[in-house]
Parts: sequence; structure tokens; C-alpha cells
Amino acid sequence: MANGLKGILIILVYLILGNCLSYAIDNFIPGSVFGMILLFISLQIGFVKEESIESIATFLTTNMTLFFLPPAIGLMASYKILGDNILTIVLSVVVSTILVIAVVGKIQDKIGKDE
Repeated sequence: MANGLKGILIILVYLILGNCLSYAIDNFIPGSVFGMILLFISLQIGFVKEESIESIATFLTTNMTLFFLPPAIGLMASYKILGDNILTIVLSVVVSTILVIAVVGKIQDKIGKDE
């Protein structure tokens, strides 16, 4: 039990640090992303031991679907707006997916030729 609380505290501290860094640069990059990067670096250099956050990280990733329920319910509540704009939404998803695949392919092609 104490190890789980320690893991929660560590994750929350890194989230708060990430939010502070994000606030310092006018929220250009989300605080949660900064927090994950800082936690990753701390794990890599050995500042944070993997065992101290392993149980809570496993719990959070195992139950990740619970975190998507509120946004999904929010989408269900605004089905009228989604229905009115479905063509625009589908078109933007398809075009953006094609663009991402093309850009990543070009970058990978360029990187692969350099090696």
C-alpha cells in the first residue's frame, strides 16, 4: 500500500513540475507531456527507481479505458452537432491521416538514405 502511494506521489510531482514548465512557456506544450518527459529522463538516469512507480503505472495503463469514458459520454451528449458536421469531420480525419503518413514516410526515407 505504501509503495502505491509513493508511486502516486512521484507521478503527481512530475505532473505538477510539467505543468509549471508548461505555464512558464505559455502552455505551448502541455504540462502532462513535460511531466512524462521529465519522469522518463529521471527513470533513465536512475533518479527514480522503476520499482517505485511500477505498480501504479501498471494499474493506470490497465484501466486506461476508464479515462476515456467522460470524453466519450461528452461526444454522445453532443451527437446533434457531430451529425450536422459529419462530412467535415470525416474529411478532415482522412486528409490529415494521409498527410501524416506522407510526411512521416518522406522523413523516414530521408533518414534512411543518410545511414
